[in-house]
Amino acid sequence: MAPLYNSGNIGHNLSQKKLSQQDPSCAKVTFNSTMIRSKKKKLLSWINPMSFIKKIALLLLVSFPMSCQETTNSEDAPKASYQPLPSLREQAVEQQEWLELRLERILPQLMQEYDADMWILSMREYAEDPVFWSITSPTTFAARRRSIYVFSKRNDGTVERLALGGTSQGGAFQAFRSTRPAPTQPTAELVGNEQWNLLRELIEDRNPGNIVLNIDPVWAFSDGLHTGEYEALMEAIGEDLRSRIRREPRLAMNYISLRLPEMLPRYRKIQETVHAIISEAFSNSVIIPGTTTTDDVRWWMRQKLQELGYTTWFQTNVDVQRHGGLNVTEDPVTIEPGDLLWTDFGVVAMNLHTDTQHLGYVMPQGETEVPRGLRQCLINSNRLQDILLDHMEPGLTGNQVLAKTLEQMHAEGINGTVYTHPIGDHGHGAGPLIGRWDAQEGVPVRGESLMLPNVWHSIELQATTKVPEWDEQAVSCRQEEEAYLDEHGDRHWVYGRQDSFHIVW
Repeated sequence: MAPLYNSGNIGHNLSQKKLSQQDPSCAKVTFNSTMIRSKKKKLLSWINPMSFIKKIALLLLVSFPMSCQETTNSEDAPKASYQPLPSLREQAVEQQEWLELRLERILPQLMQEYDADMWILSMREYAEDPVFWSITSPTTFAARRRSIYVFSKRNDGTVERLALGGTSQGGAFQAFRSTRPAPTQPTAELVGNEQWNLLRELIEDRNPGNIVLNIDPVWAFSDGLHTGEYEALMEAIGEDLRSRIRREPRLAMNYISLRLPEMLPRYRKIQETVHAIISEAFSNSVIIPGTTTTDDVRWWMRQKLQELGYTTWFQTNVDVQRHGGLNVTEDPVTIEPGDLLWTDFGVVAMNLHTDTQHLGYVMPQGETEVPRGLRQCLINSNRLQDILLDHMEPGLTGNQVLAKTLEQMHAEGINGTVYTHPIGDHGHGAGPLIGRWDAQEGVPVRGESLMLPNVWHSIELQATTKVPEWDEQAVSCRQEEEAYLDEHGDRHWVYGRQDSFHIVW
C-alpha cells in the first residue's frame, strides 16, 4: 500500500553544516551493553527526491555538533542526576528561540514540499487548534478572542507570517490591529467582521493558488478547524476563493513532529531527571517493603515533579507483578519482598514531553541477586528494543517497521508486543504509529505514515518470559525509553535505557 501521509524527503538537513566525521569509536550506536550497527543507508525517496534535498540542504541554517550517544543507565554508567531547570524567564528565552527556528527553518520546507501556497489557522479562546501550541510564544497561554494565523509562501521560498488577532508572539508574526481608537490604547483589537474582511483582503492581495485548512478525519493534529470557524471563514472569503481551499494533513502533522537539533540538549537533561526520579522512587529512600503502597510511590513521584518545577501529562502509574499473581481488583497494592515493580511515568517541561517505563525488584531477605528468569525477561525486552531500533529506517512506514520487527522477534524466539509512538510537543505525538498493544497486525492509516529523520520516538514495548523461579509463571517486562532519528536517520537513545533492575533492599 502506498504511504498515505508523509514524504520521505522531509526532515533531512535541519542544520546548516554537514555533520563532521564521527570518531571511529562512535561507529556504532551504543545501546547499553548491546550494540546495534548504525546504518547510513540511502533513504527511500518518494517525492522529487534529488532536487528537493539539495535545495533544502542549502536553505536551512544552523550548525549542530554531534557526539557519541552513550547510555547512562547501565551498571557501568554514572548514576542519573537531577538536572534543574533554568528560571522561568530563561526557559522562555530558550523556547522562543526554538519557536523562531521552527518557523524559519521547518515551516518553509514543509510548505514547499506539500505545495501549500497559504495556510490559515483560525480559532477562538480555549478552543485552540493543536498547532497553536507549536506556533506561539511560551508567554502565550490561550488564543486571544479570535486568533487567525496566516502563513503565505513567497516567491523566494520564505514564508510571511501574519496574525489577525492576538500578539506578534514575540516578534514571530506581523500582528494587525483595528484602526478604531480605544480608551486605554491607541487602537482596538480586531474583532468580528474586521478580522474576516481583512483576511479576505490579504488573500486577494497575496493571490495564493491554494489555501490549506486544518481539516482531517484521521489525524487529530490536522483537524483543528472547528465547524463554526470553518463556516464563518468560508462565508468571509466568498465563493470565488472557496475553490482554492484544500486539505493537506501532512503540513500540520509534520510541523508538529519534526524536532530541532537545538532542542536535544535540553530534552536529554529532562530525560536524565526522569531516570533520577525513578531511581530514587524505586529505592529504600521511598519504599519500605511491607508498608509502602503503589499509591504512595505514585504520589511521591508526582510531588517530586512539582518540587522540581516539572509537571506531567498523565497520572503516574506504579504496579507490581508477584510470584503467584495478584488479586486484579487490588489497588493500591502493598509492596512486598520479591515483587517486580513497574512504573509508567510521563514528564513535561518547557513543552517537551517524555514517556518512560522502568522495572524494579524488591530483594527478599537472604537473596543477593535478581532471579535469573527475571533477568532473562529484561534481556529479552532489551533485545526487542534493539531489533525495533534497527528497523526504524526513514522511508519505511510504521506498519513496515512493525512487520519487520515482529518477524525478527519471532525468529529469535522472543514473545513480545510493540506499541511505539512519536513524542515531543505532545506525549502521544504526531507521526507514525509502530503498532498498538492491541493491534500487532498493523495500524490502519496512522501506521502508513513514514518514518522521518529528526523525529523523536517513545520506544514502548514488552517481552513476556516464563520465569522458572516463579514456577514458570509468565512475566511481562514492559519498557519505554525515548530515542531519536538524527538527520541521517541513525537511531540514538536520548539519554540511555534500562538494562538492569532498580533494587529495593
